[in-house]
Formats: sequence, C-alpha cells, structure tokens
Amino acid sequence: MPIDVQIFFHGMDHSPAAEAAVRRRAEDLERFSDRLIACRVVLEAVDHRHHQHSRYRVRIELALAGGLVVADSGPDQHHAHEGIFVAIRDAFEAARRQLQDHMCRLDG
Repeated sequence: MPIDVQIFFHGMDHSPAAEAAVRRRAEDLERFSDRLIACRVVLEAVDHRHHQHSRYRVRIELALAGGLVVADSGPDQHHAHEGIFVAIRDAFEAARRQLQDHMCRLDG
C-alpha cells in the first residue's frame, strides 16, 4: 500500500512539477522501510528578492510505525537553495539518510 503523501506550499504558488518531484521521491523512500506510514512535505519560499529567484526551504516529516523522522533542508544549511528542485533533492537525501539511521538503530 502506498504511503500517504501530503504536500503544502507556503509563500509560493502551487507547482505541479514540484509536487510530482516530491511524490516520486517520497515513493522512493518506501524501499528503505516497510514501517513508513506517511510523508508530510512543506515547500516554502523563504524570501522574495526583486528581479531574482526566491530561496527555498523544504521540510519533510516521515511518520513511521513507532517513530518520526524530520529532515529540513533550508537556505541556512550549507548554501542557499535558489531552485526548488535542488531544495527538494537535498531535503529528500537528508530524509533518506536519517531514515536509514533510524532503521539501523531500531534493528540493533
């Protein structure tokens, strides 16, 4: 059964392409844990600069049977994410690493 994926947009318009990217990456996480129940993703434009691109933050909450994993990839980490798809990629990579670590701890 596929996981429940909820996607929220803050400070930016809904983007079908960004939503599709999130859903694809969320489905990829299912292969790392059969305990994954739901994925809540917030896509946020954190500033709007005149005549320039916005910077983006992506927060991911993974609900698991017996736990919660939270990953946040925002402009305050490493470098500014000037593209929403870069922010999505980085946040899901962080979520994958944290999910794998969480599963290793549970498995002993």
